[in-house]
Amino acid sequence: MHPSHLLETLLCTIPVLVTIGYFGFCRISPFGRCRVCRGTGRARRQYGRVSRACRRCDGTGLRVRTGTRAINRAARLYRDGAS
Repeated sequence: MHPSHLLETLLCTIPVLVTIGYFGFCRISPFGRCRVCRGTGRARRQYGRVSRACRRCDGTGLRVRTGTRAINRAARLYRDGAS
């Protein structure tokens, strides 16, 4: 095999493997920490006033990962098309 063909093959397969790995990770752990409250469920108000429940995660400290949203959307499309 010519070295340039090996490089082309690697450049094509690495993004595919990373994508499959990310979707596998999303299936194992569908939720991530909220970026606004950093997983605490409480968000500080402006100028350091008393904290309140985070609006983005509704005080849970968790958010749905982007890959999980894509998996759920694909499953919903498949389910709706099959029926």
